Amino acid sequence: MNEVMMAADASSMRGGGATSFASSPSSNLLPNNLPLLTAFLAFALAQFLKLFTNWFKERRWDSKRMIDSGGMPSSHSATVTALAVAIGLQDGMGGPAFAIAVVLACVVMYDASGVRLHAGRQAELLNQIVCEFPPEHPLSSVRPLRELLGHTPLQVVAGALVGFIVAFLMRNSG
Repeated sequence: MNEVMMAADASSMRGGGATSFASSPSSNLLPNNLPLLTAFLAFALAQFLKLFTNWFKERRWDSKRMIDSGGMPSSHSATVTALAVAIGLQDGMGGPAFAIAVVLACVVMYDASGVRLHAGRQAELLNQIVCEFPPEHPLSSVRPLRELLGHTPLQVVAGALVGFIVAFLMRNSG
């Protein structure tokens, strides 16, 4: 009975218990959630790095690379790797949250370097076929398919490396 009374007293001291949602720790989701912040930062950094890798590859600046999918490094891989590593560093590697994050990371990275990469290659071939149609063909004026969808294994590994680095730096800075 005393335990129940102490729990009720504690919630009333915080400012009203369940009726005060604004004062609960979950209302400050972003500032207090290191794994979430780490994942967002890794995503943003990977997208920003695409500007420079694109410049080295094509010798031109293309700001659209900041919002496009595909390219070096993989921002998807950076995001899920940073999330998994940050959860592992914060909560340990034995919990269910870490297991879920690792499985998610594996699925996302496999998809990026497998299914999406090959879908982009098929889009490239289909675009070439459509370009060879005569102008009077009904499909000759169809908008081209997006070709840069997936990632090479090197791009996926580079993204994962960005995620690891961001997670370790965020953990050490906080």
